[in-house]
Parts: sequence; structure tokens; C-alpha cells
Amino acid sequence: MPSGHAKLPPYRPQLALLVKTPPAGDEWLHELKLDGYRIGVAVDHGRVTLMSRRNNEWTAEFPQVVAGAAKLPVHSALIDGELAGVLPDGRTSMHVLGGASTFYFAFDILHLDGEDLTALPLLERKQRLRQALGSKPPPPFRYVDHVVGGGGAFFREACRMKIEGIVSKLAASPYKPNARNATWQKVKCVLRQEFVIGGYERSVLGGLGALWLGTYENGGLIFAGKVGTGFQREADDLLRRLVKIEHPASPFQPVGLPTGAKIRDARWVAPDLVCEVAFMEWTGHAHIRHGSFQGMRPDKDPRKVVREIPA
Repeated sequence: MPSGHAKLPPYRPQLALLVKTPPAGDEWLHELKLDGYRIGVAVDHGRVTLMSRRNNEWTAEFPQVVAGAAKLPVHSALIDGELAGVLPDGRTSMHVLGGASTFYFAFDILHLDGEDLTALPLLERKQRLRQALGSKPPPPFRYVDHVVGGGGAFFREACRMKIEGIVSKLAASPYKPNARNATWQKVKCVLRQEFVIGGYERSVLGGLGALWLGTYENGGLIFAGKVGTGFQREADDLLRRLVKIEHPASPFQPVGLPTGAKIRDARWVAPDLVCEVAFMEWTGHAHIRHGSFQGMRPDKDPRKVVREIPA
């Protein structure tokens, strides 16, 4: 095994393009879409670092991942994957992170023992990833397997199992750091994406009643609707955070923002917080319908939150 003294590159993840239907053909690999946090694991001669897609270090937060990474049979590596909790039914969820239910799902490798692997075809990188994880990956590492071809059937089965969706990747494609392009495509069983919180409403009892959501377009925050369900377990903590960042002026662009009585109860906040919301559809006015709060996303940069429109 090479000594691997070449410096590891920074973690700049490739992103998937949202599409309406899975691509057809056996040149595509299909993986289950995971509900977690995108994390790069860097191993450098015994030193382990966990980095988010926003280039924030998460090493101290997940010592069990650090301990597992230190046991990998490598001198140096940069692994791409998702940090997620596992529910009793086997589905992943970012809401159950912590303890024995937390796993690191590895699906790609960008650097191994001094060798840059990004130019290699995806299928070959996944073979090298298996090598880096060893015959029995140390907990909490898991290898993300895939199916070849049959994307439509795979997607239907994922939706039947109430999984968020699938990610389809061109088997022969290189890794393209810091890019979103059609060689990686995602299809969602339900519409779900991140939104910036620009305001909130109090409930009749004084608690958190609803969140005012937005996405960025041409540099401005565009109102995308409200969500009033799903945050009950963390409503008190979220309300305290919102009160601390209250702002007298609306962060939203005037176009599309409710007026009159519909806006009377809104309390504006600095657009610093990002949450994830599942919803049924976009209305003709580009507002979400039947939204449900899924959790906060501290790993997301508010200024990069845009409306995801399937290609």
C-alpha cells in the first residue's frame, strides 16, 4: 500500500440534479436517497476530520464516526457520504442522530493513499471505496450499494417503502467537485427541499404557530408560503431562536408577499436559519401546498437555498 503523503484536497461535494423521472438504461447506477447530512470524512495518517458541504468542521460532534474512520485500512482517504440515523423500520432520518442509531453511509471516495480518484469512472471509485472500507467496515461505517439499470422499478419500490427517493448516477462518470450536473440525478417520492425562515407567527396560546418560508432568486428572498405542522417537538426551542433574531423589516421581496390582514400576524427575522419541509405541490403562485416541517438544516447556507425545479 502506498504511503499516501500527498496532501488531501478540500471536501467539495458533487451535487445531484433534481429530475421528474429516473433515467433509463443500464449505464446508470441507482442508490436509495438518504435522509441525513452530507459529510466528507478525511483520514490523514491517523488524523480524522469530518467536514460539511458548507466547509464547517463536525469532527467533535460525532466521535463514533471519528473512531470508526481511524480503524479503516488506509493511510489517507477522502470519503463522501451521508451521516444519518436509522429508524426501527430501516429507513434513514436526520432526526434520530446520536448513539447506536447513527451511521455513516459511504457512497464515494475521492482520494486514497496519495492517489486522486476523481477522474476515475464512478463504478471503479465504488470498487476502491469497498477496498478502503475493508471486508467488514468498522462501525458506524456502511457501504451504500446500488442496482444497475431498472431505474423506474427501483424508484417505485423506494416510494412504496416510504423512502424519500433515489439518486441515479452515470456509471462511467468522473467525480465533479463543487458541481451540480446531469451525471448525478435525484428523483423524490414527495416534494421536499430546504427553505430559509424569514418570519413566523405565534399561535393563539402564544407558542409557535407557523413559519414563513422563502427561497433566493436573483439575489432576493422570495416568499414561498408557510408551514404550521411538524415542528411540535422542537417548537419551544425554535421559538427561542427566532425571538433572538427578530428584525423590524421583512427580509422578503414585496412581489408575491401577502398583504393586508394576511400579513398582520407576521414577525420578521433575519434570514439566517434554514429548515427542510415536505409538501404536496407548488401552487401557480410558487407557494408550497400542505407543507410539513421536517427539521432544521444547520449544514445549509441560507444564501444558496433556491427553489428546486425538476429538469
